Amino acid sequence: MAALALLAVSAAPTLAPHAMAQDALAPDAMAPNAPPAPDAAGSGGGTADLAQQLSNPIASLISVPIQQNFDLNIGPQEDGWRSTTNIQPVVPLPINDDWNLISRTILPVVYQEGVTGPGQNQFGLGDVVQSAFFSPREVGETGIIWGAGPAFLLPAATDGALGGKKWGIGPTAVMLKQAGPVTVGVLANQIWSVAGSGSRGDVSQAFVQPFLSYITPSAATFSINAESSYDWKGKQWTVPINVSASQLTSFGDQPVSLGLGGRYYAERPEGGAEWGLRFIVTFLFPAG
Repeated sequence: MAALALLAVSAAPTLAPHAMAQDALAPDAMAPNAPPAPDAAGSGGGTADLAQQLSNPIASLISVPIQQNFDLNIGPQEDGWRSTTNIQPVVPLPINDDWNLISRTILPVVYQEGVTGPGQNQFGLGDVVQSAFFSPREVGETGIIWGAGPAFLLPAATDGALGGKKWGIGPTAVMLKQAGPVTVGVLANQIWSVAGSGSRGDVSQAFVQPFLSYITPSAATFSINAESSYDWKGKQWTVPINVSASQLTSFGDQPVSLGLGGRYYAERPEGGAEWGLRFIVTFLFPAG
């Protein structure tokens, strides 16, 4: 079966002092363990097959998405903005004949102005989220592809305004089904802080991302998802709705997916972003 491929979760964090870098599943997130066609980087069916693997967050496909997010209308005056570059390698590791382990890391690099106050700006790393999905190598009769495991919050932020200074842990899971050109599924996690700075508030945050994508014969992908997060401590939802399009192409022999999207925050905390843009480049390394 397919290993969890590339979780296309593009949940761009609000990066409040306790926020975590949750990324939303891209249409190319988890694909089954079926080997890609030999002409995957070329044109025609092979390219579409590779694009479909990219839509599966648990496929046998090493991917390195670099996701550039711009969020606008932030802060006390609603004139702040934030640039977040998420580096999100997804690496499937075979455990045995029955199971794969899919490692997914989200490392945010952030620059923001006017978010914490007029004339204030910050630049540096945000907190890292590391997830590990255990996924069956074979798809069952239902055709459901799934993976589950732990998620870890690592206090890597280089500025107090870009992270929560807390260590965290919790469960994560993803489930999806692919029917022809359509992929539908949901990714979720819940993280609680377990250690860290006593001067900062505890973290208890849920993340739920339903996603839907459609792949054309020319390997273009159109997708929509909601990167919903709920702060249990602050009793506050943040719900950006993302719409995006991407195209699988190649630079020489290197398969690459190029994408562009926009998002509107249907629900946001006071001072949170109102809307945003996203650009993404994903380098693909199909299993041989």
